[in-house]
Amino acid sequence: MAAVTEDQVELVRALVAAIPAGRVATYGDIADAAGLSSPRIVGWIMRTDSADLPWHRVIRASGRPAPHLSARQLEALRAEGVLADDGKVDLCATRHRF
Repeated sequence: MAAVTEDQVELVRALVAAIPAGRVATYGDIADAAGLSSPRIVGWIMRTDSADLPWHRVIRASGRPAPHLSARQLEALRAEGVLADDGKVDLCATRHRF
C-alpha cells in the first residue's frame, strides 16, 4: 500500500463524518471522493482511526458489512432506519453521494 499522508487521513475522516444518519457509503465511494487509488486505503484508515466516527455507515460495495462487524453494524444501521435484506443493504435506496 502506498504511504498515506495525514491530509488523506483527515479527508477520509471528514468524508465519513459527513455521511448523514440513514445513509451509507462504500469504501470505494470514499476512496473516489478522497482521490485515493484504492478502497483498501479507506479500510486501513477506518481500521486504525475511526472510533469517533459513524463507522457503521461505511460498507462494502456488495452492500454487506464485513463479516466480523455484521451484527453490530447492521444493528447500528437499523437504529437509523437503514434496513438490510438477508444481511445486505440496498445501496440504490440508501447510498450517500459525495
